[in-house]
Amino acid sequence: MSDLRITAGPYEFAARWEREKSPKTCEAFEKLLPYRQRIIHVRWSGESCWIPLGDYDLGVGFEDATSVPQAGEILFYPGGYSETEILFPYSGTVFASKLGQLAGNHFLTITEGQQNLRTLGELVLWKGAQDITFDRV
Repeated sequence: MSDLRITAGPYEFAARWEREKSPKTCEAFEKLLPYRQRIIHVRWSGESCWIPLGDYDLGVGFEDATSVPQAGEILFYPGGYSETEILFPYSGTVFASKLGQLAGNHFLTITEGQQNLRTLGELVLWKGAQDITFDRV
């Protein structure tokens, strides 16, 4: 079941909320929809992309925080040691910053379009920032 449509560059993905794992993060992020931003490639975390959010405060703390998400398990990092961000893994990822390992709230999981995760990641790596939109289905 899909709750959300994510369009990143030329690719479209369906995703579900992880409400049992990160209820406050899901509730707060859902209020922002439709959410538009730019996605870039990570520097320290491996095969992942991210949306840097600076000092943005979503008003949530840590829930179901993980450092090793699987491809398609989208994390929200509420800030602290590094800037606030959304992590969008497409393959092997250990979430980190220049200060060391981080953990983020697993709040979305890609349910359709997984076959395009790596292609999106490589597009962002080699061609640069891409537009990304999170919207209701």
